[in-house]
Amino acid sequence: MDSRSLNTKSSVETFISLMQLDPAPIETDKDLPPLPEEAADADSTTAASIANTSVSGSTGSSLGLSGSGHGAVYYLARIQRYSSYAFSIFTTVHLATTSIVPLLTRSVSSSESYLLLSREIYQTRISEPLLVAAPLAAHILSGLALRLVRRSQNLKRYGGATPGVMVPAKSRGRGREPSAWPQLTYTAAAGYGAAAAVFAHAFVNRGLPLLVEGDSADVGLAYVAHGFARHPAVAWVAYTSLLAVTAGHVVWGWARWLGLAQGAAWDSSAAVVGRDVRKRRRRSWLLINGGALVGALVWAAGGLGVVARGGRSRGWVGDLYDAMFQKVWL
Repeated sequence: MDSRSLNTKSSVETFISLMQLDPAPIETDKDLPPLPEEAADADSTTAASIANTSVSGSTGSSLGLSGSGHGAVYYLARIQRYSSYAFSIFTTVHLATTSIVPLLTRSVSSSESYLLLSREIYQTRISEPLLVAAPLAAHILSGLALRLVRRSQNLKRYGGATPGVMVPAKSRGRGREPSAWPQLTYTAAAGYGAAAAVFAHAFVNRGLPLLVEGDSADVGLAYVAHGFARHPAVAWVAYTSLLAVTAGHVVWGWARWLGLAQGAAWDSSAAVVGRDVRKRRRRSWLLINGGALVGALVWAAGGLGVVARGGRSRGWVGDLYDAMFQKVWL
């Protein structure tokens, strides 16, 4: 067999392909290894560390923070992950009573009792901070902290240049250098959008009644239906935005926790991956996006198809809802 038949790529092209990163790089919760000077400093302080460990080792070991070798990235990644578990409990119950139940009953008034019942699960003095406020805050803050820590590591080790990425020749000399910030994925971008939408939703449906009436007992699906009837443009834009970014972020986030999202992409470079790998990545991409689409459609079927068409509330209840919306200039 002719040995030249094996060399289908030039040496320069092969070298460049080896220096390229995958479009969806692996996100790891492990810290980068220490620099040589950091290792030298660690060796010089080993004796002092052993002496200190003999005194405080029992306390550190009981907390799981001593001798584990884990850094900030490790703990922040776990805070971000496990906080999403707790918040998913609230999300599942809330979506079931505000979308699935109305879709089955085809009536706003018939679904109100199920919503009131679910509030006994996630809207008490104990459960609301544990299942809603604390997990949401921990998830967002840990994600922001992870980006800051990884940026600091990139600056410390590479001076702002992303390792393994070759700057094209046509881009050199234009004053544009690789950013030290970690790659902003679509899942993370959707998460920031979902955070803004969720905060706005929580303010209108939870915070505003507390500020105006001191209680949110009179706020339910009829309140949402009244808002759609009185201010349809604002309500439709706000609700569809909440639905789109939240469904995408939740489904892609859970796909990542389950190990399904890594490498999922529609467009992959043929110089880096083979045909079979590219097909597998496309199947994963279609599966995850299909799940997000199905979730969004089910959510919209109950929320937009039933609740949004519930119409205005009459009498003093309608006047109360109008007074609340006037506080936010609606």
